[in-house]
Amino acid sequence: MDFRISVADSDITFPCAAGETVLDAAERAGYAVPYSCRKGVCASCEGHLVAGEGRSSVQGALSSPSERVLLCCLRPGTDVTIAPRRIERRDPVARKTLETSVYRITQPAADVRILQLRLPAGVRAKFGAGQYLQIELEDGTRRNYSMANAPHENDSVQLHVRHVPGGRFSEGVLSHLVKGDKLRIELPFGQFMLRGGSQSPAILLATGTGFAPVKSIIEDAIRRKLERPLHLYWGARCAEDLYLAALAQKWHDSGRVKFVPVLSEADDAWAGRRGFVHEAVLEDFGSLAGYEVYACGNPIMTSSAQDTFVKAGLAEDDFFSDAFVHTD
Repeated sequence: MDFRISVADSDITFPCAAGETVLDAAERAGYAVPYSCRKGVCASCEGHLVAGEGRSSVQGALSSPSERVLLCCLRPGTDVTIAPRRIERRDPVARKTLETSVYRITQPAADVRILQLRLPAGVRAKFGAGQYLQIELEDGTRRNYSMANAPHENDSVQLHVRHVPGGRFSEGVLSHLVKGDKLRIELPFGQFMLRGGSQSPAILLATGTGFAPVKSIIEDAIRRKLERPLHLYWGARCAEDLYLAALAQKWHDSGRVKFVPVLSEADDAWAGRRGFVHEAVLEDFGSLAGYEVYACGNPIMTSSAQDTFVKAGLAEDDFFSDAFVHTD
């Protein structure tokens, strides 16, 4: 049985199968709704339930009218009308499941490994700068990692993996991988991409390995010779955590990107900015009216940045985020 999903104040409608989430149904129909974790944690997909009823795996039974409904977890029980924060027409998602080979593993910091995976010969991966993939583990569970390479480098994928004590992939799998080992992936996922056609200055905000999708976005923008101003603010605890700072500085020196590193627990040798990375943005810009912000990394940072920046004049629809939600 299919239910009918309607979008308030628009002519958009699409079917949703019984047991399917509203987010999955929207993607299948060719519509993009903001989302990140798909687990009901980051709140990127929040919207209003205007009419109808359903059940959420996180929020329980829901009936209209309900605000701040997580569309990634909402399974309708009737025809429903929703009011998402943003919805756009896109080509229906054409995901690929591929068996990749480990090509190279490097360790630029004590708790970060860069994993390079090669695709099968003659196969190319189609994805947008800023999107992520899922690695399938032996028991069928999955882990999300953003692709750090630009889309034109589509015969391989580069992943930045932070070590999580007890982590199923970062500790239990990655630490034992060697060149030639196989990993099964599915891609692409996510809507964390520069808004097409916009010329607004973009502030790219990252913490930790949230730098990975930002790297993809910047390298793609440079290759496509986009003219819009790009400002990169990368926050970390200590200087070592800025594991590819030399690359970001190279972009800065070329004049293509303004790079501002910010440390929250800097030692006396650090001569740069200190404090929380989103607060450094406010210090430099004051009003954020007319800007777009793309924030990726710690969910606390992305949430704090959104609240703070909207109060500083940023339009709610001009904030885009990809919150890295920890999974054991």
